[in-house]
Amino acid sequence: MRLDKKLLKQVADNARLKLTEKEMDEFLKELSEVLTAFSKLDEVDTKNIKPAFHPIELKNKLREDNVKKCLTQNQALSNSKNNHRGYFKGPRII
Repeated sequence: MRLDKKLLKQVADNARLKLTEKEMDEFLKELSEVLTAFSKLDEVDTKNIKPAFHPIELKNKLREDNVKKCLTQNQALSNSKNNHRGYFKGPRII
């Protein structure tokens, strides 16, 4: 893949970034270095290598649900200053 200012500008536009010429020059250099480093992975022979999966079995550490008595509407609203007619009152949106 050929990396140039045109491609970098296209990527920046897609990401809605407004880059100066100085920033484009810096990013072009840095991005070239990153792509060069990752291109070394293409040289590794992986033909006879099995895919690696997570070496440790993962288990969910969830507790059992304990059914308890729910708060009443009045109990739930008891510490709220902003309530009206049995409901929490939020800021006006429109």
